[in-house]
Amino acid sequence: MNFVQPIRSQETINEIKAYFLMDSHRNYMMFVFGINTGLRIQDILKFKVKDVTGDQIVMNEMKTGKRKIIQVNPTLKRDIKKYTANMKPDDYLFPSRQGKNKPLKRDMAYKIMRRAAGEFGLVDIGTHTLRKTFGYHMYQKTKDITLVQSLLNHSDKSITMRYIGMDQDMMDAAMNRFGL
Repeated sequence: MNFVQPIRSQETINEIKAYFLMDSHRNYMMFVFGINTGLRIQDILKFKVKDVTGDQIVMNEMKTGKRKIIQVNPTLKRDIKKYTANMKPDDYLFPSRQGKNKPLKRDMAYKIMRRAAGEFGLVDIGTHTLRKTFGYHMYQKTKDITLVQSLLNHSDKSITMRYIGMDQDMMDAAMNRFGL
């Protein structure tokens, strides 16, 4: 398995949003949904419109089997409303172009992310980048690693720090300040 990084730059996030919006509204929404919820791609792709139209998303995580309740932030709520305006409640949120009302597959989501990464010269990018980007920016805004740990459903703070790339950022900053 490849190790992926979060997208640390808000400017790059905005540029990727614009790129996806011009390319495909579905791909834009997948990106925005991922970076605003912190969910794993396999959980994101199984959603139907009716699962995400309220103030909260209630689900069971595929990896852990644990129940999770996610508050839908105002930015995401606005984007979901606009995106789903002409969709039926039983439509998949991220439909495949293959077959009638089938969800996008994980490998295609990966290809979509890799194509965007190529456009922006990003390396170490994959579908898990969405989740890591959420965690990284939530930590940057709150400085509350316990909160981020809980949101990502991690068992230890040190795992969360390494997962969102903060360990590497701290080591890089320390080395830049160091000199004998």
